[in-house]
Amino acid sequence: MTANPNKSWLSALFFGNYFYGFCAMGLSAEASLQQGYHLPGSLYYLLLFASVVFYYTLAYMGEPRPAQANARSVWYARHRQSIRLRQWVLAVVIVVAGAFYVYPLMGHVRAVTPLMWLLLSVFPIVAVLYYGINIRWFGGVSLRSIGWLKPFVIGFTWAGFVTVYPVVLACIEDGRAFEPVFRNLVLFVKNFMFVSVLCILFDIKDYATDANQQLQTFVVNNGLRRTIFYIIIPLSATGLGVFLAYAFSQHFSAVKILLNFLPFAALIGVAWSLQRRRPILYYLAIIDGLMLLKAVCGITAMTWF
Repeated sequence: MTANPNKSWLSALFFGNYFYGFCAMGLSAEASLQQGYHLPGSLYYLLLFASVVFYYTLAYMGEPRPAQANARSVWYARHRQSIRLRQWVLAVVIVVAGAFYVYPLMGHVRAVTPLMWLLLSVFPIVAVLYYGINIRWFGGVSLRSIGWLKPFVIGFTWAGFVTVYPVVLACIEDGRAFEPVFRNLVLFVKNFMFVSVLCILFDIKDYATDANQQLQTFVVNNGLRRTIFYIIIPLSATGLGVFLAYAFSQHFSAVKILLNFLPFAALIGVAWSLQRRRPILYYLAIIDGLMLLKAVCGITAMTWF
């Protein structure tokens, strides 16, 4: 029996983590426009896309085989050789694109302030610590093993790479210091809260596995309904409230406010839908797809309204 080509294409898009790369590019472009900075060049987006796909694939390849196979683990087992080859290709792309992107910036290194160096280094460090490293004096360090902290670590890292990185690098390209203002903080918090809530929703899928491994996620500790009604919805409302306060202070038009409101409304609707069991592609396409919806709405609002 031949494989369904449409299903194979969708599996590659979501299981292969390409969709995460597109989401990162979209959120990065949205953040640049909302903070009033020019969009980085194509090399930056290529580097961002390749890095996100490489990072997530490396993480899944390093995971032990689950006791009960799911669609994603089956896909990785079936395409193990091609995935390894793709990882080498992505590594070359990251190194080459990174070299071509960084080399012209070397002339502006004097404009990089200690704060900028801190912002450029903290998010990669947290990303590495999420999956863990072994330190001789302290033993293994893995932020992922702290169940309640895990979503916020991911949200912090995503918010950093898509909100902070593009504007700091834009400042380096222009040869000037990055001087954060209230707008930068508000948009960072908005993206941080949005992605963190998506991660909590994603933990619903892994409830049984996390419970067996005694990983104290919000869902394991509080149950499904309490997580949705007492954690997801309040956090979503907090992120939306932060943005609305800023939007009204900046006298945004009604259309611009509505466009930025839509992803949060969709987030609450998706959270409500998870009271029923959903397949893994629902989480990858619909829940993670909210990041792309947010990016499209934000870019549309800043470009045409």
